[in-house]
Amino acid sequence: MTQQSWLLLAIYLAVLLATVKPMGWYLVKLIEGGPRWRPLARLESGLFRLCGIEAQEMGWRQYALALLLFSIVGVLVVYAVQRLQGVLPLNPQQMPNVTPASSFNTAVSFVTNTNWQGYGGEVTMSYLTQVLGLAVQNFLSAATGIAVAFALIRGFARHSMQTIGNFWVDIYRITTYLLLPLSLVFALVLVSQGVIQNFSAYQEVTTLEPTSYETPQLDAAGNPVSETVNVPTQTLPMGPIASQEAIKLLGTNGGGFLNTNSAHPYENPNAFTNFLQMLAIFLIPAGLVYAFGRAAGDTRQGWAMLAAMTVIFVGAAIAAMSFEQQGNPLLAKLGADQTASALQAGGNMEGKETRFGIGASGLFATITTAASCGAVNSMHDSFTPLGGLVPLWLMQLGEVVFGGVGSDLYGMLLYAIMAVFVAGLMIGRTPEYLGKKIEAFDMKMVSIGILMTPALVLIGTAIAVMASGGKAAIHNPGAHGFSEVLYAFSSAANNNGSAFAGLGANTPFYNGWLAVAMWFGRFAVIVPVLAIAGSLAAKKRLARGAGTLPTHGPLFVGLLIGTVLLVGALTYVPALALGPAVEHLILWGGN
Repeated sequence: MTQQSWLLLAIYLAVLLATVKPMGWYLVKLIEGGPRWRPLARLESGLFRLCGIEAQEMGWRQYALALLLFSIVGVLVVYAVQRLQGVLPLNPQQMPNVTPASSFNTAVSFVTNTNWQGYGGEVTMSYLTQVLGLAVQNFLSAATGIAVAFALIRGFARHSMQTIGNFWVDIYRITTYLLLPLSLVFALVLVSQGVIQNFSAYQEVTTLEPTSYETPQLDAAGNPVSETVNVPTQTLPMGPIASQEAIKLLGTNGGGFLNTNSAHPYENPNAFTNFLQMLAIFLIPAGLVYAFGRAAGDTRQGWAMLAAMTVIFVGAAIAAMSFEQQGNPLLAKLGADQTASALQAGGNMEGKETRFGIGASGLFATITTAASCGAVNSMHDSFTPLGGLVPLWLMQLGEVVFGGVGSDLYGMLLYAIMAVFVAGLMIGRTPEYLGKKIEAFDMKMVSIGILMTPALVLIGTAIAVMASGGKAAIHNPGAHGFSEVLYAFSSAANNNGSAFAGLGANTPFYNGWLAVAMWFGRFAVIVPVLAIAGSLAAKKRLARGAGTLPTHGPLFVGLLIGTVLLVGALTYVPALALGPAVEHLILWGGN
């Protein structure tokens, strides 16, 4: 790594960790009851009465049912908006209705906080679809994930209770008092830096130089020939980008208004906005970890979990940036200059923006895949094999390293429960965590929550590389093509949404199978988590004894890190060996 990359990583961590305590403190206030300002409380009560919402607390089954019904309605609404966008307003470019397969995939994607995009946003979605369909779900799907984290935190904090909160109250307060204010402020900052926000029609502009390209034609004899085409103009997309960009990052959604996402200057114009975007992705997840410790009555628990996350994240970030700065031996053979220049450090610049460079691109890739956020400022498909392995593996770990809004905390807590269970077996004691006895039901739910996504990823990948519909969309046969398919299902099942981008995924086969992976990757984890929350809330808090395993010290931090890495390694190493590892040996073995 270069000095610039070390400095960037150090500054990022310093700023992020400085936000943990204030954000966590505010989240605790939301967990414990929401606003204290009387006019807001009156407004809330009036809206609940208007919507017929009863604010009584729910058991975990009722909470889960409300969440599932809310998500199903969201899928239907987003699907309908896409299928009808051709006759709906706010469509200055006259975008036609989206196809049924793509509409279904996109609806499931945004409701599950995945934001997988098999389409180009600026040539597919009208402004109304972007705003009413996609941006609204950016808020609601993010709020749903945070609500699940709130419910699990209450499960640890309470004892001898049958309730874990009220889903409707939680999702309203999270959206109104957390996501909306942060998004408004962040959107204004982005606008001040050049991110566009309008409802204008696309602009046709004359370029300084015509764009020339070759297009295949047939001559009079029917023989293929090339014809040079000169295009003197360019169409510039417009739209309400800043508002969607803000919640896309704060809610760890990742769905870009434009096809190239945060690599486009209209979404991410400079190094300052790039830093803010990286910070926004981890802002709420890191605060949730502190909020967990504080609400559970022992802030040391939150700091211990944050320490485990930070160790894994720093290791992954150093690896990704280092691998990319090694460059590409094939380009070196062709005489390409990969040495340091006045603006960039040497290395693999393929697929990266010069305004960010290798270090910021590698760090962004690490952050966005450690979180359930599909935002990208460079094309992961162009990373070196081992550089691309890092974001792929971070997703496969379950994105528990800071992770997405809500999903990071409840995912890491599943690993924490497993870690204390393993420790209990080693010392011959009934496992306990935060004074709650971990019993058979809890471990069954933990097992389902942890094993569901690997099953979806590996089974889905196996089907895709055998089925004709899956193979037809692989444009890069061999190890790299396998990596693209593995990445797609890892991204879908872990609700990330980023892609290697070399896979033709906008087909009926991938639209359907990836939607299945996204749906079950989201809710087959959330429902067990809520079941655990209900089980823990009903238990009495046990007094600490001489044989109680401390879960706030270096020993437990190491045990937690080991549990996360071993489960991820044992599950995915064979598949990774067939993809990135083989590609690396091919690339460097012939050097």
